[in-house]
Amino acid sequence: MIILTIDSIPGKEIEALGLVKGSTVQSKNMFKDMGQGFKSMVGGELKSYTKMMNESREIATKRMIEEAQSMGADAIIGVRFATSSVLQGASEIMAFGTAVKIKG
Repeated sequence: MIILTIDSIPGKEIEALGLVKGSTVQSKNMFKDMGQGFKSMVGGELKSYTKMMNESREIATKRMIEEAQSMGADAIIGVRFATSSVLQGASEIMAFGTAVKIKG
């Protein structure tokens, strides 16, 4: 599966199949969350949150790819990621793009 952030595949003619997306909502363990709260007071990277968000992006991307494969797509173009806080300590990651079939 080809995954691109650009809106075309250079040198290829494509047929758009439709929107595909994948998402996940993740939260941290309450005790780890308190530890990260203390870390945020002194500054620096919140490594457990960075790890959680990386894992979330991977899950969302995998779900987006699975949806595209079920449509018979060869690629997904125009891929974007969005994140939002759904409640304190929980975030949603969404991956979305356009599933396409490469012609010829």
